[in-house]
Amino acid sequence: MRILVSNDDGYSAPGIEALAAALGAFADVIVVAPDRNRSGASHSLTLDRPLRLTETSARVHHVDGTPTDCVHVALTGGLLDAPPDLVVSGINNGANLGDDTMYSGTVAAAMEAYLFGLPAIAFSLCTRDWAGLDRAAEVAAQLVRRQLRQPLAAPFLLSVNFPLAADLARCEVTRLGKRHSSEPVLRERDVDGRIMFRIGAVGGEREAGPGTDFHAVAQGSVSITPLHHDLTHTARLDGLRDWLGA
Repeated sequence: MRILVSNDDGYSAPGIEALAAALGAFADVIVVAPDRNRSGASHSLTLDRPLRLTETSARVHHVDGTPTDCVHVALTGGLLDAPPDLVVSGINNGANLGDDTMYSGTVAAAMEAYLFGLPAIAFSLCTRDWAGLDRAAEVAAQLVRRQLRQPLAAPFLLSVNFPLAADLARCEVTRLGKRHSSEPVLRERDVDGRIMFRIGAVGGEREAGPGTDFHAVAQGSVSITPLHHDLTHTARLDGLRDWLGA
């Protein structure tokens, strides 16, 4: 099995190292990831300059761009002899629940593979300071092994969020919850007195009941959410047609 691994925390982050090691025990793994932390990059491409690829070893490369850049370069830049059987992203340092998926570089890396018609999984750890990382990597590998034994129809895109004590026996298929609006930006001044802003904290949970990714993780379950890229608001189509025809 050939697996492409990327992330948004950077190629040297503990999460991607643990994931690549766990998958490398049974698969041919190649890592193509950002050269530094690009959290929150969402599904952005670098179009204003060329991208530079650096090989740190035969199976590890980093790109001076976004997570989406990394997967795009890996799939179309001649790095691979053949398309990978699976693309995985992570393990992210922090949750990607609910509205987080719109901003997440971790999810975006997997989404780019999905847009190329490949199966893809984004893995995120719902703790800080990498607490529970080794166990999360083990469960991630177990899920990938299951895909190897019983393949889901491709393409697919899954967002997997691990609680502190991840356990394959406690996996729940979920939908995305919702957050309240983000906190306001923080207004500061630099040493020269110029105004600057820092993005505020994410909003708290607004829709986090049973069936959501928030609820599953809060109950200690591994949340697995199937995603897709169609942003069409189908319930609005007829109303919009009526509005145009009025």
